[in-house]
Amino acid sequence: MYNLQWFPMRVTYHRELKIKACLDSLGIENFIPMHYEIVDSKEGRKRMLVPAIHNLIFVRSTQEQLTSLKTTRKEFEPMRYMVRTARDGNGTNEILRVADREMENFMRVASVLDDRVLYLDYKDYIGKEGKRVRINEGTFAGVEGVIKRIKKNKHVVVQIEGVSAVAIAFVPSSYLSIL
Repeated sequence: MYNLQWFPMRVTYHRELKIKACLDSLGIENFIPMHYEIVDSKEGRKRMLVPAIHNLIFVRSTQEQLTSLKTTRKEFEPMRYMVRTARDGNGTNEILRVADREMENFMRVASVLDDRVLYLDYKDYIGKEGKRVRINEGTFAGVEGVIKRIKKNKHVVVQIEGVSAVAIAFVPSSYLSIL
């Protein structure tokens, strides 16, 4: 059995949608957080679905398969592993992986394409401690996250450490249970 894992990958020069199309054609599961944005085009201003976090794609595969794609197929050259600096001091960096449950939570929230979700910059959520909660009712039932104060309001934040975070704009406290 294959050891499929989620890998957050950087993609150079805003080519994440092209990479997604190539991965889709090979049947490789992937995810790009998307949102609507007003964009200026030749036809005027339009509301378009665009990547919420540029140059980022999550790929569910094996490290061997990803490395092979990156080295043998030209269309995958723009992909780069995201790494965490070694904490042990030996200088070896660790390729980031995302646990299935963590990715499921993130995708459930990031798949909502309306104003209920906010994508956060690293500085907006780093170092802010909060209570771990599970949402028990509503659209996000089953999602686990952390209550954090962002811009003077409390939000349930679903975070992939070192990569990204998305906040749910409003969840009634009666829908939450503390973990």
